Amino acid sequence: MSSIKLKNISKYVCKNVNLEIFDKELLVLLGPNGAGKSTLLNIIAGLIDYRGSVFFDHKPVDQLPANKRKIGYLFQELNLFPHFDVTANIAYGLRVQKQSRNEIKARVENLLQIMKIKHLSSYYPKQLSGGEKQRVALARALANSPRILLLDEPMNSVDYQTSKYLRAEFKILQKKLEITTIYVTHNFYEADEMADRIAVLDKGKLEQVGSPEEIFFHPTKAVSDFIGEPNILNCDYYHRLSFGLVEVKSGDISLVVSSEGEKVKKVAILPEDIYLSNTKPPGPDINRIKGKLIEIEEKFSTVCCIVLVGEKYLRVKLPKEIFVNMNLNINDEVWLILNLRKLKTIEVSK
Repeated sequence: MSSIKLKNISKYVCKNVNLEIFDKELLVLLGPNGAGKSTLLNIIAGLIDYRGSVFFDHKPVDQLPANKRKIGYLFQELNLFPHFDVTANIAYGLRVQKQSRNEIKARVENLLQIMKIKHLSSYYPKQLSGGEKQRVALARALANSPRILLLDEPMNSVDYQTSKYLRAEFKILQKKLEITTIYVTHNFYEADEMADRIAVLDKGKLEQVGSPEEIFFHPTKAVSDFIGEPNILNCDYYHRLSFGLVEVKSGDISLVVSSEGEKVKKVAILPEDIYLSNTKPPGPDINRIKGKLIEIEEKFSTVCCIVLVGEKYLRVKLPKEIFVNMNLNINDEVWLILNLRKLKTIEVSK
């Protein structure tokens, strides 16, 4: 496959971007709308002019036209041809390349199998669900056996459950195909699920590059302003339960977290992922914590609170209208729920 190197890339909002994507890596380009993420994809694909240099496998491709770069590109708008059935949509690029009928048939059959859409081969786009359209569009992007795959906000058009299922499937497929991939999103949790590494882009500037754990636990100031500054708890106690779950304690805070490591060193959660209530929530006591509200700060449409639990301080962020309806004051007793799915850990590896 291919490694990619961007050297001093400038175009529109992007200014002097330097970034390397390793061979067979799945790099997620994360950032808010208008950060320059799609611009970088278009530059790598050769669809727009730019200043700077792009290298594939250490060789410059700046003079190489888009149709020679061997790029598979899945745009935000899937742009399936409405008058073509699934088979014809996938085969389109192969026909443009004038491949033989037998080669096209074999390649399309293989992709229908890989993407689990063989039963949809004669369907037209209007007959497909959002997730099915996504699979067809991805199959079409892979049809020409690209060396690099670019995915621009690929899950925007599907619901949460479908998106989560497709992301898990795609990650397995990407590792199987061993194709160098850049995946664009503005959602940190989506990036965390998918990425080997994350590159955070803001206002055309590359703010931070690292593993999901590095980005979450050690964000730069600009990155924490975007994804939020997490509550980080050092773990004093660790007890394995079952099914990949462990109990950890940090001071007076006891939590159940997901972990496959030998020991959890730290646990973190973003302030907006903590649920705050003025009454004890119903349900089991798992990850439910009682504390004292010691600080309230109103910010536009949100309220930021500091809650003291034993000797630990937890930051909580919630919509202002919800906070106002609870009629809370300083020193009031509150309850917190820490969502198991949103708790991240740093572990000692097996």
